Amino acid sequence: MALIITDECINCDVCEPECPNEAISPGDEIYEIEPSKCTECVGHYDTPQCVEVCPVDCIPKDPDHEETEAQLMDKYKQLTGQ
Repeated sequence: MALIITDECINCDVCEPECPNEAISPGDEIYEIEPSKCTECVGHYDTPQCVEVCPVDCIPKDPDHEETEAQLMDKYKQLTGQ
């Protein structure tokens, strides 16, 4: 399941550089996560790094993009060319 940034985002800029897949970018009002690039850091880290650094806890799982651990690993392999 990809993650999503909710409107509680304070645009603090700490999540974007932490994303190993470059899935996070500034949106019109708040940061956004591109679901096709988000692997919840599977393949890179044990936990999603954006969630770890977010000071306002505004990055939950996106219910519109449900994926299993295996699907996230497949996406990781596809994104990294492995």
